[in-house]
Amino acid sequence: MNEALPDVPEVRVVGLPQLTSGFDLVERLDLPMHLKVHGPLEPVGGEQLAQLAERINLKGRGGAGFPFHKKLRSVAESAIKRGIRPVVVVNGSEDEPACRKDTVLINRAPHLILDGALLVAEALGARQLVVGVTRESTQRSMEAALAERGLGNRRGAAIRARVQRNPVRMVTGAAASLIRSIDGGPAIPPGRKVSASQNGVGGAPTLLSNAETFAQLAIAARIGAERYGNTGLYDEPGTVMLTVSGAVTRPMVIEAPTGVPLRYVLQLAGAPPVPQGVLTGGYHGKWIDAATVDEAIVSRNSLDAVGGALGAGAILPISQDTCPLGESLQVAKWLAEESAGQCGPCYLGLPAAARGMEDIMNGGGPAALEALKQVAKNVKRRGACSHPDGSAMFLESTIKAFTDDLAAHVLGNGCGRPVEGVLPLFEGGRAPTGIPGGSAQEETGPSRQKIYVDWTLCRGHGLCADLLPEVFELGADGFPTVAQAPVPRYAEAKALRAVRRCPALALRIEEDTRSIAPARNNLPVLSQGRGRRALGSGR
Repeated sequence: MNEALPDVPEVRVVGLPQLTSGFDLVERLDLPMHLKVHGPLEPVGGEQLAQLAERINLKGRGGAGFPFHKKLRSVAESAIKRGIRPVVVVNGSEDEPACRKDTVLINRAPHLILDGALLVAEALGARQLVVGVTRESTQRSMEAALAERGLGNRRGAAIRARVQRNPVRMVTGAAASLIRSIDGGPAIPPGRKVSASQNGVGGAPTLLSNAETFAQLAIAARIGAERYGNTGLYDEPGTVMLTVSGAVTRPMVIEAPTGVPLRYVLQLAGAPPVPQGVLTGGYHGKWIDAATVDEAIVSRNSLDAVGGALGAGAILPISQDTCPLGESLQVAKWLAEESAGQCGPCYLGLPAAARGMEDIMNGGGPAALEALKQVAKNVKRRGACSHPDGSAMFLESTIKAFTDDLAAHVLGNGCGRPVEGVLPLFEGGRAPTGIPGGSAQEETGPSRQKIYVDWTLCRGHGLCADLLPEVFELGADGFPTVAQAPVPRYAEAKALRAVRRCPALALRIEEDTRSIAPARNNLPVLSQGRGRRALGSGR
């Protein structure tokens, strides 16, 4: 149940291979074999490269789908305006349990990715290239590929190239997390919205894109836009890399031209003839039902039109023999555990959403359903990164796609089907590492302190939500939505500041004696009455 996929599962191709050319010859294309299969690659000017990306409608393959040509031009303009050499970053941080396409490319065709990245670096005049990975296998393969090209992080080199290894966490793959780690910080979002194109690695304009995106660019640069456009759909030419798992007999990565029926891709992997539903785009994606599967083709626009999502290319069918709400609940719990613990909508909202789904499963009735909808709504567009948004979208899609099962659980005694655990997961709840000034366990997660709201004193000033958004958010009435909450370790000082500055002296901090966290570096333990007077005097 919930078995993790191997780093490099079986690889299949529909039609003629492009990114997977040579996979039938060797397990890994080293530089000599790469050149035999793909041939040499000539440099391309910056504007010419942007036009090529625009002609083939190349969009980021990491999930967001941002047009590559716009990103390329934005970085070039920013670098020229500021007089700073830009940085190129390859995001190979494939940290979702159901995704392996980038891991396959890095392990088996690393030079195709480097071709695209170096093409961009040359066009932009960049002198620094960083490849972000999270697995030991991808680190080994990419470091070997750099060595095969004679590239390294040496001072004075024409281009300094290195691999940045981060923990396997859902939030690690966010662009801001990767940039922060490259600069020496923790591999978690910085808590504010930043544009990498304007202010990325070391404050320099940074072109950051997904590993497959660079590989697609390398193919297009070799064969030209016209030949590239002969494969796939007119408005979305080329191929896509998909990871197909879930209720299948053979989990695999498939390279397929856009326009291939989704039903055919599922058949290749041995999916049920009539799946109960298919999760498209991964765990930040959307479910489509069995009837919709027959209408869908493999393309971003088609999947969007039928209520699905291409996302990061993960396709996960489930059979008629399992409870879809129970399967989704396991994913919801894992998503909650993967929070970086930085902001309230994620740190508090996602566990609340998972509990809401569990309440529905346990017979909570219509009230539980309405509570889940409200939590999912409150989470969106309020986090430090896209993790709460994607998680909320997944939950909302679950409710929408499985209405019959939802009615059985909300209005009756459940659907009567077991939870088979067919959706792959990692072990959850691992703390990010690399935080300056201490270990990850000490700097992240809950401390032994809890902060409380005294409702007899609270007047709804709202200052607590401004000072401590990781814990407090305001409801429609202007009052905090929680009465008590654990304090993340990194936010201890902010919690103390919130207590001191509360105009009504309605906050207090006490030790959570049930916590097993180590007690050192805790906030002072304060009694309710004496604590309010002592902290209030420091305003």
